[in-house]
Amino acid sequence: MAGQKLYPRATVKKIVKAHSNRNLTKNADVMIFLDYMLFMQTLMKEAAVEAKKGGERSVTARSVKKVTADALAKFRG
Repeated sequence: MAGQKLYPRATVKKIVKAHSNRNLTKNADVMIFLDYMLFMQTLMKEAAVEAKKGGERSVTARSVKKVTADALAKFRG
């Protein structure tokens, strides 16, 4: 597992630079990726709760759509 990359750092840096016209500091891309992963974890947990409340057996697109706005609001800075 040593040396295995979790995500393409250069791609994340290019995307952020394209949207903001700014360079990133050395480890800013790592923080962006971690924040993204926390957001996805929160989104899926809330969607699972919503699906269970709706009587669904698994998480569906509908349950994700219902909780997306609330999850995004939690991650706005």
